[in-house]
Amino acid sequence: QLQLVESGGGSVQPGGSLRLSCAASTRIFSIFVLGWYRQAPGKQRELVADITGSHSTNYADSVKSRFTISRDNAKNTVYLQMNSLKPEDTARYYCNARGRYETASSGSWGQGTQVTVSS
Repeated sequence: QLQLVESGGGSVQPGGSLRLSCAASTRIFSIFVLGWYRQAPGKQRELVADITGSHSTNYADSVKSRFTISRDNAKNTVYLQMNSLKPEDTARYYCNARGRYETASSGSWGQGTQVTVSS
């Protein structure tokens, strides 16, 4: 069973930055599509960004030009650099790993890390 552990969440003022990390417990990390999802209270979980094994990326429109997803296969880690944070970015952020032809719901999830953007 693939285990994912997120870190790096916290509280920040609007306009600030945070970097989330997600470490995976597998040596075959490189084959997975890795994603960051978020869920705010009373809302559905939504895709923030994902990255393939060949480093192709995809972003939600709401975070384009502000967030950057990256991966380090040697460290079995995926990152989410979040800049120019807004109050609407407040949510619990989850890391996901899935096979290329799997859906996110069929993949593995971390327990999440809370991000709060407030003045």
